[in-house]
Amino acid sequence: MNSRQRLEAIFAGEMVDRIPFSLKGWRIPQCQAELELRSRGMAVLDSHPVYAVHSPNVQTDTWTYAEGGAAYTRTRIRTPAGELSTLSRSGGGSRTESTSWRVELLFKRPEDYKAIEAMYEDRIYVPTYESFLRAEQQVGEVAYFKTGAPGSPLHDIIYGIMGIDAFAVEWSERRDAVLHLHEVIARTQRPIYEIVARGPAKVVQCGGNYSPQVLGKERFIEYVLPHWEEIGAVLHAGGKLLGCHLDADNALWAKQIGASPLDWIEAFTPAPDTDMTLAQARQAWPGKVLYINFPSSVHLAGPERIAATTRQLVRESAPGDRFVIGITENVPEHRWRESFRVIMDTLDECGRLPVAEA
Repeated sequence: MNSRQRLEAIFAGEMVDRIPFSLKGWRIPQCQAELELRSRGMAVLDSHPVYAVHSPNVQTDTWTYAEGGAAYTRTRIRTPAGELSTLSRSGGGSRTESTSWRVELLFKRPEDYKAIEAMYEDRIYVPTYESFLRAEQQVGEVAYFKTGAPGSPLHDIIYGIMGIDAFAVEWSERRDAVLHLHEVIARTQRPIYEIVARGPAKVVQCGGNYSPQVLGKERFIEYVLPHWEEIGAVLHAGGKLLGCHLDADNALWAKQIGASPLDWIEAFTPAPDTDMTLAQARQAWPGKVLYINFPSSVHLAGPERIAATTRQLVRESAPGDRFVIGITENVPEHRWRESFRVIMDTLDECGRLPVAEA
């Protein structure tokens, strides 16, 4: 069984031969260390879209420039109801550490509601199944592919459109306008669900990054759970597996996640980086595949603690089915070679399945 087959079997709920160590995407450079890790069985969970978006009546212009030693990207969006713009700043550094910051978001004033709604109303979604299949064919047995689908529209409004501060003001002073935008986004994105459900990808990630400190339990129950129920019904009818990227604290809504239609959870990060251990997650979410994120803070520790943490995760995963030790975040360039090697060494030592109950 190769690494791609192992991931595929785990998502199908099968007990495989060993707990895999897997990267979400190509998070490290192609080099000798990367080649050695893959030859030892390190897996890759890659991603490719199965749909594209066209906007016949919206014009988008993007340009980049340098200022103060930083690289910026300005995007201008002209809609039938007005003009919008965003600004982002790119970070330098190695491939494992590169990132970007959003300096300006779409929403800047109440008058922007109409333009943002017009931008969504203009979108047409079309399948790109051949592109997905071509990507799979080109990579071959090296990686297993998932695809993406929209997350909760309210989350998009908070983080992608307004930002936390502007959202807090709008939620307090113009909640009806926020909820109308929410309904526009939800309605116009529904065609995506059927496209994904009919597509070639078995595993689907439906948004994520929900933070209890920002979203709160009430909004989670009112706006995230119904979204999962709606898209889950469509995807399950198409034989797909519904997942979500849940890398923050999850104790506040752990019970609701357990009862939700989610089939798998991406990037669950155990303590000490969040408020739940793996053992608590396994108990709260029986039957769900956990593609965890190895606790990011532990990569900075010495090899003894990295190994000890890996052993603890193995014990708490017992019997070890539906479980992947993953890397879903960036790891510092100066740490991943040692950290990943130690994780692999430890899994070679104790990661054979089934794992005895702790």
